[in-house]
Amino acid sequence: MKEKKLVLRTCVCSKEVCEKKDLFRIVRTPEHTVVVDLKGKVNGRGAYLKKDKDVILQAKKSKVLDKKLEVSVPVEIYDELLGLL
Repeated sequence: MKEKKLVLRTCVCSKEVCEKKDLFRIVRTPEHTVVVDLKGKVNGRGAYLKKDKDVILQAKKSKVLDKKLEVSVPVEIYDELLGLL
């Protein structure tokens, strides 16, 4: 049988290369809203954050998602990410 290809992405905060399943995908939709994409199918500009409390808190503090997604990310998104851990 053919093996599945290992999909790697880079965390925008820690710059660590991880498997896609170990990261959250945060998306700015074409309507300029920000959502957490658990399926990986939402249209829009995406950024990946490692599934780690310290990384999420650091991203919130440094506003790295605001810069990468070019939109102000609401505090509720960070709360949702922490709740999903």
